[in-house]
Amino acid sequence: MTAFGATEVLNQGPAQQEFLADVLAGMRQPNRALPCKYFYDERGSKLFDEICELDEYYPTRTELRIMDEYAQEIADQIGSGVRLVEYGSGSSIKTRILLDHLDSPAAYVPVDISQEHLQNTADVLNAAYPEIEILPVCADFTDRFELPKPAVEPSHSAVYFPGSTIGNLEPEEAVSLLMQISSLCGRGGGLVIGIDLEKDVSVLEAAYNDEAGVTAAFNLNLLRRINRELGADFKIGEYEHSARYNEDLGRIEIDLVSQTDQNVTIDGESFEVEANEAICTEYSHKYTIDGFATLAEKANLTLHRHWTDESEWFGVLHFVTTS
Repeated sequence: MTAFGATEVLNQGPAQQEFLADVLAGMRQPNRALPCKYFYDERGSKLFDEICELDEYYPTRTELRIMDEYAQEIADQIGSGVRLVEYGSGSSIKTRILLDHLDSPAAYVPVDISQEHLQNTADVLNAAYPEIEILPVCADFTDRFELPKPAVEPSHSAVYFPGSTIGNLEPEEAVSLLMQISSLCGRGGGLVIGIDLEKDVSVLEAAYNDEAGVTAAFNLNLLRRINRELGADFKIGEYEHSARYNEDLGRIEIDLVSQTDQNVTIDGESFEVEANEAICTEYSHKYTIDGFATLAEKANLTLHRHWTDESEWFGVLHFVTTS
C-alpha cells in the first residue's frame, strides 16, 4: 500500500485586496454587513473549535452522533475510490469518522479559508492516514477553485459539507453554491451535507449566546482581524455581540451592535456609526428535510437518503447529481 507524505497547502484563498474590498462594500451598505467567511483567521478558527465544545452549541455533537451511528451507511452511499472534497474542513473531526469507513478513497481534499489552520490539520491527517493522499486547498469555497489531481485516478468525486455552514447563505446564494458543487462533482458524483433543522427558539438562541462568551469573542474577533490586517480603528470595547431568531425568515441573525456613536476609518475612508447600530456578521438558516431537498433540486441534486438524530434537531443528507 502506498504511503503518501506531507503535502503543502495549495493556496487559492482570497487576497488581502479582496478582503479590503469586501469590508468596504459591506460598510457602505445602508444596512451594514461584514462577510462571515472572514471569521476564520487562525484565532477565529480556534475559537470556533471551542464553540463546538460548548454545552449550548448542539449542532456539532448532534452531527457527530449521527456520523458515529451511520458512518458506514453514509460511506456506502458515497462509494469506493472517491476523491472526497470537504468544504470548510476546519479541524476535520467528523471527516475522520468518514475516512475510517470509506472504501479505498483516491484522495481527501480539505478546503478551508484559513491557511495556517488548514496546514496544521493536513499535517495531522497525513500522519493519521498515510495510505490516503491528502491534498489541502486554501480557498473560499463559495468561489470556483481548482481541484488538485490525485496520484490515483478517482472513480468519482463527492463533496462532504458538514456543520450546517450552508445555512450562512441566503436561499439564492445557497442554490448558487449547490450548483457549483453539482458542477464540481459531475454526473455520478454526490454531496453529503449537514443541515440544522427547525426547533424550539429557546434552543436556537442559547446556541449562539453561550454563557462563557466564546461566541461573542468569535464575533468580535472579526473586528480585531479587520483592525490588524486592514489598519482599521474599530473600538472593539464599544461593540456587543447579538444573536436572535427571526421566525419569519427561519434564521438566526448575528450582529455586532455599537454601544456609542463613533467614527470608524478603514483604508482612509470614514464611516459614521450610530449608537445601537448593528453590523450584520452572519445568518444561520434552519431547514426542514423536504424544504432543503426542494432547494437542492434547483441545483440538479436529488435527495437519495438522509439521517437524523432521534430528536430530529440535525440532518445529514446524501444527494446525487442528476446532470
